Amino acid sequence: MASGVAAVWVPVTDMQRAVAFYRDTLGLTVTDESDDWSEIDANGLMIGLNGREPASSSSGGGAVITFQPDGSIEDELASIRERGADVQGEISEHPWGKIVPFKDSEGNDLQFYAPPQG
Repeated sequence: MASGVAAVWVPVTDMQRAVAFYRDTLGLTVTDESDDWSEIDANGLMIGLNGREPASSSSGGGAVITFQPDGSIEDELASIRERGADVQGEISEHPWGKIVPFKDSEGNDLQFYAPPQG
């Protein structure tokens, strides 16, 4: 049985570009940085950027990191678009909340999620 999450990491091919994306586009804090491994603090969850593995540019499934926006999902979408993020669609609304998919600089799938209002 699993007792928790030990690590979340994503493959990257260009560490400097990936660190810049998570730091400058998403506004997260870089806590450790090297050529083959960097760590990003996402509100207490460490995201590892692994430069030793090839990044996947296919959209054939796999893990998706879902972020909580600081402000409204609409404002955060506009902000990452202005910063050059590869947004994969528009905000979709569901009974369980709103999501909008985008990709990081290495082609990994990410999204913003906002719970339903009320």
